[in-house]
Amino acid sequence: MAGSLLGTEVRRVEDPELLRGQGTYVDNLRFDGALYVAFLRSPFAHALINGIDTGEAEKASGVVAVYTGADLDLPPLPVFIEVNALCERHGLAKDRVRFAGEPVVAVVAETAVAAADALELVDVDYEPLPAAIDVEAALEPGAPVQFPELGSNVAAGNRDAHDDVLDGADVVVRARIENQRLAVAPMEGNAIVALPGDDDFDATVYVSTQMPHGLQGMVAKVFGWPRTRVRVVTPHVGGGFGGKAGMIAEHAVVIEAARRLGRPVRWTETRSENLQAMPHGRAQVQYAELGLRADGTISGLRCRVIGDAGAYAGFGGALALGPTRTMAQGVYRIPKISYAGIAALTNTTPVGAFRGAGRPEAAAMLERLMDLAAAELGLDPVEIRRRNFLRPDEFPFTTISGASYDSGDYDLPLTEALRLARYDELRAEQARRIEAGETVLLGIGVSAYVEITGGGAGEYASVEVDTDGGASIRVGTSGHGQGHPTSFSMIVADLLGIPMEKIGFLQSDTARVPRGGGTGGSRSLQVGGSAVREAAELVLRRAKEIAAARLEAAVEDIEVAGDGGLGVAGVPGATVTWAEVATIAAESGQPLAEETDFKPGGATFPFGAHVSVVEVDTETGYVRPLRHIAVDDCGRVLNPLLVRGQQHGGAVQGISQALWEQVRYDEDGNPVTATFADYLIPSAVDVPDLIAANTETLTPRNPLGAKGIGESATVGSTPAVQNAVVDALRHLGVRHIDIPATPQRVWRAIQAARQGAPGPLWREPPAVFDTLPVREEAKSADADEAVA
Repeated sequence: MAGSLLGTEVRRVEDPELLRGQGTYVDNLRFDGALYVAFLRSPFAHALINGIDTGEAEKASGVVAVYTGADLDLPPLPVFIEVNALCERHGLAKDRVRFAGEPVVAVVAETAVAAADALELVDVDYEPLPAAIDVEAALEPGAPVQFPELGSNVAAGNRDAHDDVLDGADVVVRARIENQRLAVAPMEGNAIVALPGDDDFDATVYVSTQMPHGLQGMVAKVFGWPRTRVRVVTPHVGGGFGGKAGMIAEHAVVIEAARRLGRPVRWTETRSENLQAMPHGRAQVQYAELGLRADGTISGLRCRVIGDAGAYAGFGGALALGPTRTMAQGVYRIPKISYAGIAALTNTTPVGAFRGAGRPEAAAMLERLMDLAAAELGLDPVEIRRRNFLRPDEFPFTTISGASYDSGDYDLPLTEALRLARYDELRAEQARRIEAGETVLLGIGVSAYVEITGGGAGEYASVEVDTDGGASIRVGTSGHGQGHPTSFSMIVADLLGIPMEKIGFLQSDTARVPRGGGTGGSRSLQVGGSAVREAAELVLRRAKEIAAARLEAAVEDIEVAGDGGLGVAGVPGATVTWAEVATIAAESGQPLAEETDFKPGGATFPFGAHVSVVEVDTETGYVRPLRHIAVDDCGRVLNPLLVRGQQHGGAVQGISQALWEQVRYDEDGNPVTATFADYLIPSAVDVPDLIAANTETLTPRNPLGAKGIGESATVGSTPAVQNAVVDALRHLGVRHIDIPATPQRVWRAIQAARQGAPGPLWREPPAVFDTLPVREEAKSADADEAVA
């Protein structure tokens, strides 16, 4: 819109507080008399607990209390998304441990050192049991079962009734694809301080979480308190990425300790604890088959996907049944799809959400198949994608899996990405290196994606104009670095003409914000921002009525004045300030404040295209990323600076999955990546040149026309990098390399191809897929809601 603040680069208003050290994280908070908790964690992946002796620990200096699961006797933890009701978990393990790192005993002491020292004095009698570590082996007959009452390690699963989708294909490409287990690894791990009850609340909890109101409800459920008697406050959060959604075991123990002892109790996760026990992400094994006609158009897709749920049926395992299935069609016209999914139990850390939560896994699977198909048919990877793209005039489009795509032009970002990459020049340089017999080869990887964001529940917001002429915003989302104070203030400033520096922002305190959905699924701007806009519009409507009465003019003639305040259109001198309008409203007994609960018209579907450029040293297997081009379409861009930041962060996480990160266990289930010395994450030196751009295809499903951007670059980047690595080596006979594409994996693939024995792309999936119940069909709206 002409003259609009929206669409311009506005610097983040929240940064000065952090840069000057005026903000705070949970661990910085100080409370008189606070106690510290330390957890004794299981050294075994699977074992019975035959007894626990806490006597010596209870006598230790500074120790106030020592708790076992039997001592606490708390109800089962509420789950963020239930996979199987039989897979209950408690705050502390009682009779059996199911993963290495599971908390078994809690020591509460006057200092953190005293609590840690006392752990050494606890004696637990474990009876080790066989463990299921590898997710495919866990589904084989005779595998160790985590919950004997289930009879198997299948926590949940279903399949489509039809399975003939590849019939009539001229060519079928198939691959077993691993989307490896990742650690969320936020800068700030989990942290909590619980205060005992007072006259106002049964408990006040300061906690690092993405969803304060969701946690409030879970705490109320576990402890039997009215929801309004639980206060949850979230200060600054040092990253979440899906790992800080819901109530974890340690939260329940800390809150119960504060309740029993009548003193503040705190716990801050160490990095080793974080890597061991915070729910991991991804962890899928995909058996995917793509049928095509001779001209390269797709005829059918068959997917059988295992989601590793880890211990206690972590809901991340069920992403294989939900979002990955929903987004399996991607950006392509696929006439037939058959899909089966399993959430499988293993004796490993529970798996939850991680940036994208099921959608990156779907894109990675489909984009590898597209490159395999291009190689099989002798087509350029770009050409085969263009032959199969859905067209802009087909939207809105309902996929076979029931997703209702809102809008899209899938060739638009691809064309821009290729232009920015100088694709033809890259192909020429690649050919030159091959012809010259160079050992450092060039790889160019392409990916095209669509993902699902927003939708689901609505969002609360309120806007109030103060008698000093400023405004304040309250909103139920809970930002942790994405720029909510900036983007939401931009919306209010644009609509009301109040300068951004005079707009206050409040979030993440359940005593001051009555309800909210928090942050997840890239929902904040499109849902929370639309709620803010709606509340501001209601304020403006009231303000115009007050101004009209004051200025003796018709309401329809009142407009926001160029220098702030309200005035009569065409009459420059007839104005009233926001302070005056707010004062009149306050004197009438009704402050100039409005609140709303915005409900979106459905989920939105951002999309885009990425191009990755890498060098591969064929003598060492080392992969060096050179450039990464991300062109992401998130609908209307309100602040390019914030969008670019999300693109950069998302792309780096996706590149890192493709090249470096993987959580690993030994054969007994011991984590071997429990520190940053073993779990590889990139430094700034490792990050390639990032080029981020946007196309804008608006959505009709919210008044801003905006779609999500927080996860999009992660969805598009990983398959582009993986494709680039394989592309560099394709002429040698290398067809596929699982991620992360470590030097060892790449070197071995090169050696095998040179010896004429490249590794097999395919093996038959576990037979249990054939026994799954047939999935009930869902309406498209239901599918969107379930994913978002």
